[in-house]
Amino acid sequence: MNNKLKIVTDVLGSYRRAGDEYLYTCPFCKHHKKKMSVNFSINSFKCWVCDARGKNIYRLVRKFGNYQQRQKYLELQGRLDLTEFDDIFNELNDVEEKQRVDLPPEFVSLCNKHLPLKSQTALEYLRGRGIGKGEILKWKMGFCPKGKYAGRIIIPSFNNNGDCNYFIARTYVGNYRRYLNPPCGRDIIFNELNVDWDEPIILVEGVFDAIVAGDNAIPILGSTLREESKLFQAMAIHDTPVYIALDPDAEKKAHWIIRSLMKYDLEIKKLNIGSYEDIGSMSPEVFQKRLENAEEVEGDLYFLEKQLRNL
Repeated sequence: MNNKLKIVTDVLGSYRRAGDEYLYTCPFCKHHKKKMSVNFSINSFKCWVCDARGKNIYRLVRKFGNYQQRQKYLELQGRLDLTEFDDIFNELNDVEEKQRVDLPPEFVSLCNKHLPLKSQTALEYLRGRGIGKGEILKWKMGFCPKGKYAGRIIIPSFNNNGDCNYFIARTYVGNYRRYLNPPCGRDIIFNELNVDWDEPIILVEGVFDAIVAGDNAIPILGSTLREESKLFQAMAIHDTPVYIALDPDAEKKAHWIIRSLMKYDLEIKKLNIGSYEDIGSMSPEVFQKRLENAEEVEGDLYFLEKQLRNL
């Protein structure tokens, strides 16, 4: 038995051999039959029941093994021990006070059953963007009829404690500034309260892109997603698969983010936006098709292929 096989077997239990595949009891769905296929020759795993899968067997060891097993597997794989960053990330988050933001005093929720007449222009703007009552309720949208944020749609963000930590203020009456956001830091995970770290994350530019992209879409709010940022740390610690769905004019930023994520062995896929201006200009149906056809990023081969296409 080779060393990697021994470690995986120590983590998952006994196996049944089928050609190049080693069949284990799936640690995700725990089906009574051995339906988790592990293939060391191509470094992948897949459960034929719950469809849990990955391109790096180490993910199974990292998620279900102990520290010694993770260390041994990493030594065999010749990869950086990413677990050493967990404590660093956690220490940074422990000492940093969570950001809280108050919504504007003039904020009127569009989730209310009875709305003032002044809300009609805001609702018409949202309908024009394909946003209906369901999205308004889900994103807790509102508007400001007066004050500093007059004539703006307000979309709040909530941290995992349920506290408002940011909000987007987008004009719907043609103000010269499309966005007038609060004077506070943007190093947040937008709507962290609703993020499921066990499911793939979709990184988009703005909130209206996230609305189209649906569940687990996180807007990066124009940032370059530094490795010190809360969002980057959370993805690294949770070993979350990531879809990159940034605007076409943010290609350099997307490549920078991909290279940074690759250091942490995250599974990455990149969407082809095509001729669309951004995700927000797509219909949800079109976006889902693009998501299904997203290109898998496999190390430096991805960038080599990009260079060859541009020759």
